[in-house]
Amino acid sequence: MKSILLIGLGRFGQNVAAKLNELGHEIMAVDRNEERVESILPIVTNAQIGDSSNPDFLRTLGVGNFDVCIVAIAHDFQSSIETTTLLKDMGAKLVVARAESDVQQRILLRNGADQVVFPEAQMARWTAIRYSSEHILDYIPLDNQYSFFEVKIPARWVGKTIGALDVRRTNGINIMALKRNGRLDMNISAATVLPDDCTMLVLGKTNELLRSFGN
Repeated sequence: MKSILLIGLGRFGQNVAAKLNELGHEIMAVDRNEERVESILPIVTNAQIGDSSNPDFLRTLGVGNFDVCIVAIAHDFQSSIETTTLLKDMGAKLVVARAESDVQQRILLRNGADQVVFPEAQMARWTAIRYSSEHILDYIPLDNQYSFFEVKIPARWVGKTIGALDVRRTNGINIMALKRNGRLDMNISAATVLPDDCTMLVLGKTNELLRSFGN
């Protein structure tokens, strides 16, 4: 369990709070808007109304005590920059800030952010990959080159063993697990026969996975 300071309770911030609550973390939520703070109270440990760009207010939160500080402020980039800078100046251990463009990312990194997330861009990429193919069911990027995909097993692979397909050598595709009725089976080997009632989790270069499954 981690202690997390979440600043900004727009749509993105609210969704982050909901997931953190589901994962069992302690959450201190902050926003200028009283209605947003009141609405988030049932799923966070504590919440306060305040201006995070005000150093006096931010100092009262004990920034250095949190494992992670997430700046989820939307539509007020100046406030996001000021908050990010103040958090780092006050000893925040890890500052993760939300950006809407490459330019914003560079500015936030120069002003104290340890990491930057692009929720809109990341979701747009996921949507484009997921819904442009009938075989791809889910997609998790690991970096600029590699990804995890959940895919339907191609008809030409059904009934064959992983070893016989040899897709690791020929295509650089690693079959990591099979998934049936929402449950993962990671006990697979070269002798595992691919059935027609499962999906599979594969790891590889994103471009190669798209060539193999993206049609």
